[in-house]
Amino acid sequence: QVQLVESGGGLVQSGGSLRLSCTASGFDFSRSAMTWVRQAPGKGLDWVASIGSQNPGIRFTSGSLYAGSVKGRFFISRDNARNTLYLEMKDLKNDDTAVYFCAKGGSSNYELSPDRQGTQVTVSS
Repeated sequence: QVQLVESGGGLVQSGGSLRLSCTASGFDFSRSAMTWVRQAPGKGLDWVASIGSQNPGIRFTSGSLYAGSVKGRFFISRDNARNTLYLEMKDLKNDDTAVYFCAKGGSSNYELSPDRQGTQVTVSS
């Protein structure tokens, strides 16, 4: 069963930075694209960023994609040896306030963890 545990959220002032982590288990992390999505209060899920498996044994897996609203401020990365996905967030804005979830898969076919815990990011003015 896919298990994804997010951490690293918190309260930060506008312009500040945070680094989110997601520890994965229950599947072959090193062969899977991974994604971050977020859900602002009262809204649906918004795709944030995706990254390929970066597995040298799989073709076309080294890229990353970003939503326009976060491009240039957020950076997605992964450590396949640690089964961990990261999201470095800089120059945070009030609109970045949301619960952030990591997901297995790419931007168009991601799968959230069944318990969907997420990590809360709150940006204050």
